Amino acid sequence: MPHPPRDPCRWLAAGQGLAFATLLGLGAWQGVTAIGSDAAWTKLRPTLSLEAFLAGRTTGALNDIMARHLPADPWLRAAGGLLRWGVFNSGGPQVRIGCNGWMFLTEELRPWPDPVAAMTERAEGAAHIAARLRERGIALAIALVPDKARVEADKLCGAPRAAQAAARFDDFLGALRARGLTAISLLPALRAAAPSFYRTDTHWNQAGAAAAAAAIAAALADPPLQRAETFATTAAAEAERPGDLLRLTSMDRLPDLLRPAPDREAPEHTALAEGAAPSGGLLDEAPAPEVALIGSSYSINGNFHGRLQQDLHSTVVNFGQAGGAFLGAAQTYFASQAFRDSPPKLIIWEIPERVVAQPLSAEDRHFLAEWQR
Repeated sequence: MPHPPRDPCRWLAAGQGLAFATLLGLGAWQGVTAIGSDAAWTKLRPTLSLEAFLAGRTTGALNDIMARHLPADPWLRAAGGLLRWGVFNSGGPQVRIGCNGWMFLTEELRPWPDPVAAMTERAEGAAHIAARLRERGIALAIALVPDKARVEADKLCGAPRAAQAAARFDDFLGALRARGLTAISLLPALRAAAPSFYRTDTHWNQAGAAAAAAAIAAALADPPLQRAETFATTAAAEAERPGDLLRLTSMDRLPDLLRPAPDREAPEHTALAEGAAPSGGLLDEAPAPEVALIGSSYSINGNFHGRLQQDLHSTVVNFGQAGGAFLGAAQTYFASQAFRDSPPKLIIWEIPERVVAQPLSAEDRHFLAEWQR
């Protein structure tokens, strides 16, 4: 007996149903996995009450979890980053694409409202801090780090840069020096060492960090230090170093063939030379360090801290802070037991150019006002 002809519509409907069920299953798995994560429960637990539910906080927490903690989220973001870069030569709202794999932070290129007022406030605040430190016999030197977009301007290749951004470095350096501050321009040293920044990162590379440290030591030809120490720098094997700009474009998880090539370097490490006596130790076994470093993420990148110790021939206590911007590390350090109990003879304050024209927060203004009393 012959078989009845197959109904193509029936098979199509069955396939659609299977696909729909598969998608529902994948969606349910994604949602359950997201809610079950530790980070999700940290956010959700405070909203597990009737009051929070009626106020909409529980729903808001669930929406945030679904938006941020789905297992597939990093790969969906990576696909979006690949599409932006591969098709539109764009890095999204936070990153501008230059040429030959160079990437730049949009923050360096854009203008800010009322930049003169912001720079004046910062320069005045720094002057008050320097004066108060001077009363305690502590010297302050400010190292101004130029934007990557300024030092590596030839790599921008058409990425737009505001006129305000072009004038910002000299304007702030002049404001600091007009108030009698020791303000060190790192621009000549970084230009001479170019390429002195990573291609796929906002920060200086090891060559740039070494050049910056040498420039600071040269500018402080007669620092108020009493001890001399010997440091040595060694390098490990060369390895891949994907930068923070790849992460901001969500391309940090992609294979190298699908994204701008990551930087490569032989990571350096600087330590006291063998046989050299340390200038700081535990339980008062040795004198406290004479130099303190406060600053942004530049202070903890490219072995800058190590090179600074080597060039100053002095142990440097490092309070550099990722995301510290202008005052983050300063607020932490000046409130610390280290500053209270073992004040240094010299403080080096590393400041990135890109933050100086941004509006000050209420917290920053309050902190600076405290130093005027």
